[in-house]
Amino acid sequence: MVEIRTLRVGGYIKIDDEPCKINSIDTGKAGKHGSAKARIEAIGIFDGKKRSIVKPVTADVDVPLILKKKGQVISVSEDIAQVMDLETYEMFDLSIPREKELKEGDEILYIEIEGRKAYYER
Repeated sequence: MVEIRTLRVGGYIKIDDEPCKINSIDTGKAGKHGSAKARIEAIGIFDGKKRSIVKPVTADVDVPLILKKKGQVISVSEDIAQVMDLETYEMFDLSIPREKELKEGDEILYIEIEGRKAYYER
C-alpha cells in the first residue's frame, strides 16, 4: 500500500484488483472543507481496458509486485509465442502484440505479476 501522492506516470497501480499502468495523474486543489483529490487514469496490463479512480491524495492504494524477467522465443504462431525463461528454463505461452516481429531465438523481456505473465516493452 502506498499513498496516491507518491505515484508517478508510467508506474503501476491495482484498480478493481487488476494491475494497470498509469497514463495520467491529475490533482485538484484542496477545498475549504476537503482535501486535494487525485484522478488517476490507467490501462490494464492483461486486458487493455481503460480504468480510472478518484481519491484523496492521502489515500492508500495497492501497487502490484512486478518481476521483470528475460526469456527466449522458442516458437511463434500468429500472436502467441512460446517462451523459455532464461533463469528457470520454464516454458510458457505469451501473448505478443501484432506489430512486434519476433522470430525463434530472440531474447525478450516479460513481466510477471501474481503468477500471470505479459510481454514487456521498454
